[in-house]
Order: sequence, then C-alpha cells, then structure tokens
Amino acid sequence: MNVVRTQSTHRRRAAVLLTVLAMALGLLTASPPPGAYAADNGRWSVFPAARKGGDHPAYFRMKADPGRTLRDKVTVSNLAKEPVTFLLYAADAYNTPRDGGFAVRERGEKQRSVGAWARLARSEVTVPAGGRATVPFTVALPRTAPPGDHPGAIIALDKRVARAKGTGVGIRQAVGARVYLQVKGERAPGLSVRDVRFGYKVPTLPGLGKDATITYTLVNSGNVMLEPRVDLKAKGLFGRTSFDSAGNELPAELMPGQRVRITQKWAGPPPLDWGSVELTASDKAGELVASGSTGYRTVHWSVLVALVLVVALLVVGVVVRCRRAHTTTRGRRDGTAEDQTA
Repeated sequence: MNVVRTQSTHRRRAAVLLTVLAMALGLLTASPPPGAYAADNGRWSVFPAARKGGDHPAYFRMKADPGRTLRDKVTVSNLAKEPVTFLLYAADAYNTPRDGGFAVRERGEKQRSVGAWARLARSEVTVPAGGRATVPFTVALPRTAPPGDHPGAIIALDKRVARAKGTGVGIRQAVGARVYLQVKGERAPGLSVRDVRFGYKVPTLPGLGKDATITYTLVNSGNVMLEPRVDLKAKGLFGRTSFDSAGNELPAELMPGQRVRITQKWAGPPPLDWGSVELTASDKAGELVASGSTGYRTVHWSVLVALVLVVALLVVGVVVRCRRAHTTTRGRRDGTAEDQTA
C-alpha cells in the first residue's frame, strides 16, 4: 500500500519542486499471509532482523513498562542493481482521514511516541547492490509514557531525488517496517460513531437519480488499537429494508486517538422512498458496540406535494360522493314517508 504525500520544497521559485514521499508499509491488515516478512516497493525492503531460527517477523511487536528501554535491529535489503544510500529514522503512525489507511509522519514532522522515543545507531546507511544492512536501534520509553498502543514504523528513505518524466516534480520513496509498541498499564478501549449523513441529489422526476452515499465518522476514543466492523441498514416505507451492507472494514487498524471519515456507496436507491439509516460499529473482539443513524429521502418534495394533493383530492371526492349518496338516500326515505301518510 502506497501513501502519497506532497510538500513544496521551493515555495519562492516560479517552478515549484514537489517532493513525493511514497511509503510502502507492507500489509494493511494486522495478520499478513504466510511467507510475508518484509515491507518493500520492489527496489528495497525493510523488516525486523532475523530471530533465532532465521525467521523474519512481518513487523516489530514490543511491550514494556514506562521508563524501560527496548532494543532491536532493523534490516534493509537493496534489491536494485546499484548501491543505494538510505536515510533511517523512526516515525509515528496515523490513519489517513479519508479511508483509514496506515500512514506515518514525515521526517520533519513532530513525533510524539515511537518517532520520538526510538533512536537508530545510524541515521544513514549505504547498501550495495543486492546486499543487506542491519542497524540496531533502541526505544527508550519515558516514565510518563501513557499506557496503551503506540503504532509507528522504522523508515528507510532513498536519499536521492528522482524527477518524474515530463514534470518539474521530484520524487523520493521510502519503505517502512511497522512497529506495534504497547506500553503496559490500564487498557481502555473506546469506539464511537459520529456525524452520520445521507448524500443524494434528489431528481425532480422519480427514477432519474444517481447513486447515493452514506457518510460517517469512526472515532477511537481509547488507547487500544481496534479493528472495527460496520453494518449499515436503511429501512424505508412500511419498514421495508431498502439497503443492507454488513461487515464493512477499514483497510487498517483504527489507532488510538484517530478518527476516520468513511463514505459508503448506495447504488440505485429506490425512487420513491424515505426512512432512516441505522449504523452499528463493533470491534472485532466484540467488546465494543457503537451506533448512529440519520434520515433519508429519495423522492423530490414536488412529487411529495403532488402525491399529497392527489390523495387530498381523492379524499375530498370520496367525501363528496358519500354526502351525495347520503342526501339521495335521505330524500328517498322522506318521499316514501309522505306517500305513506297520504
């Protein structure tokens, strides 16, 4: 998965050079398929150094009390046919706001956890073609480190700036091995659903509308990594289920303190319908459940007004006919009574 980020490196120049940081951070799910042990972009890979037995874990998993120092090693493998010099650094991870993907802070951004606590023995390393370099690093947890999960990554950034063909854009690529750090202490999971909205351009004539959207925000208000599952259901007229989408998941874990805005497509909503959308989010462990709702309408107000007028006219017609029938019947009864008196 590549997360592309841009920044201006020469703001005062007429031709602005943009630096694109492409982060290949391995798999988006917590459980990689068998055989996956490195994050790579086809040119180089980054992964934890081999453990006893020669196995390479898919990512770093660390756990310690506040005030402790952890030690490990990261390996950078150069798959290219020429030597490459890499800048090495640690960075905090976060969820991309629009889709919930796994991303990391840039080198110059302020780091608060893994990016601030980790120190690599070397900040720069040149790896020969087809070779590897293993660099030790430490993670020194401060005594005030808050308990809970602290995701991050160890990054290998290509020192060179390549130019994209036909543009004045500079491209730099980086690959990162994920770090899942857990600071011991009270674990307080928290999940909430906010700002559920229905989006649809209601057509004047029924049946001419396009697809609708349901947008909502998932918030991890606790200190534990979550894997939320979202179920959506829309109930319209007479309690009929108009839309049902179950088991929706984010492309990565929802990290502590992060919020993600998700848009769900509703293809071909019914042309004459209104009701409510019910959303239920639950963690994979089944311990957390959060919900939200919003109303929806797929019929234009002018059509509703016309329907109301038609119904009103029908009711008036029925009432008038009933009154006429009642008057006629009463007149006949009165006439019959007069004949009997005579």
